[in-house]
Amino acid sequence: MKKIITLICIAYLAIGCSDLEENPVGLLAPESFFQTTDDLQAAVNGSFAYMASEKYWGRKLSLALLLRGDMADIGDQTTSAYRIDVNNFTMNDDNAMVTNFWPQSYAIIGAANQAIDGAELLSGDQDKINAVAAQAYFARAFAYYNLVRLFGEIPYIDFAVSDISTVESISKSSVDAVYAGIVADLEFAKKWLPDTQPTRSLPSKATAAAYLASVYLTLGEHAKSYTEAKYVITNKGKFNVGLDPDYQNLFNADKVGSSNEPLFTIDFIGQSRDGDLGQDYLASVTGIRGNITFSYGEGWSVAVPSLKVYNDWDGRDYRKAVSLDTVATFKNVGLQPYTVFKNYNGRAVNRPHIAKYYRMIGIAGNNGRESSSNYITMRYAEVLLTAAEALNETTPGSSEAAGYVNEVRTRARLGGGTPSAYPANLASGLNQADLRKAILEERRIELAFEFGRWFDIKRLGIGNEAFGPNGFEPQPNFTASRDYLFPLPADELARNTNLQPNNPGY
Repeated sequence: MKKIITLICIAYLAIGCSDLEENPVGLLAPESFFQTTDDLQAAVNGSFAYMASEKYWGRKLSLALLLRGDMADIGDQTTSAYRIDVNNFTMNDDNAMVTNFWPQSYAIIGAANQAIDGAELLSGDQDKINAVAAQAYFARAFAYYNLVRLFGEIPYIDFAVSDISTVESISKSSVDAVYAGIVADLEFAKKWLPDTQPTRSLPSKATAAAYLASVYLTLGEHAKSYTEAKYVITNKGKFNVGLDPDYQNLFNADKVGSSNEPLFTIDFIGQSRDGDLGQDYLASVTGIRGNITFSYGEGWSVAVPSLKVYNDWDGRDYRKAVSLDTVATFKNVGLQPYTVFKNYNGRAVNRPHIAKYYRMIGIAGNNGRESSSNYITMRYAEVLLTAAEALNETTPGSSEAAGYVNEVRTRARLGGGTPSAYPANLASGLNQADLRKAILEERRIELAFEFGRWFDIKRLGIGNEAFGPNGFEPQPNFTASRDYLFPLPADELARNTNLQPNNPGY
């Protein structure tokens, strides 16, 4: 069998993160390459570079998550069929989005495994070695957490591949086994990561704890989820985290880098390098067709909220104005409202569009496909809402839980420096059911279009409600027995029959 002697994480010669050190290493065997913790950091950076890829957070995975939820629907009906299929619950196992982000996920994992195994080759200050290796443990957990929620049973590989024969016939692991690995990795990361990092694109102790809180919430282990979220909240000063004073800053590429709210970001560098690494299409797929407002060009109107999302959102909420664009500038006619977008571009759609990834993209080129955006995958507001939800499940109607929601609402009321009376604090004395409903609604609004709504729908089993006739995005094709899982890629099943059968319904 062919020996794989090159580092899987060779992508660190094309780092997709502007704040990470770029160290080309060439083709080296691990025992030759791993000499210092700087070498180990370079290997770890490879895992993060794979995240900043068009095949992962730059479009394929992030767009799939947007479309799968009920906050973003297809706009331009002439867009690629595989996007429509993800959105409409008509996807097959050859869907091009899945067949791209599945192998990219394992590239992230492979790079992390190389770094973790490489750490074993180093001698010296073990605490320092563990602190760097902990980043790789986090990266591996991050990739597996997305995979297991999307696919269920998957191959779990926790070693560096040196011989292809060791994985060419690997079988799927149970969901429980995958989650056990995720928790173990995050526990290691929480123990050894530092309290703070020089950039939010590197995980800290708070990052690991926040993800542990999210994992336990997904598993329904609410007491553990609350404990981890509370750990972050209690130590927010030590971890240098907290709510940003202005919600808009979180989606301003020129300001988010100095915000304390993000706990982990995937950073793009404003230029394409090594093919798809560093390419960011989120501005394009969410922006408005024909809009010439910005120098980096028009959007594609692919992922566009339904009118019900817009109409249901109270206009007094500052977050609505930050999250949605309702006007666009068209050639020869100037500024126009969303009700007539299609008049000026046949592929446009007459609905407000997502503004979070298009309005303040920062450095951009190539029609907005290459940006300097820092995409937040976890932020302090989510930790507060996770603590609230978990605590309400163990201590029904908790005033402490309501207080965490009110912290988020207080920031929203500031409105970028213009105080408002909306949204008001939650009424005191809510029972468990009413508080649960209020927390879920707060997650939907506060974290709108931030790639987590589908996971909330799945973990709570509310697909029939979300996609039913009274939902924000009615989808008659949604079938609970099939659609809470994506199909495993057909090409992977063909290469390795041990991965068969596919998920039910595919």
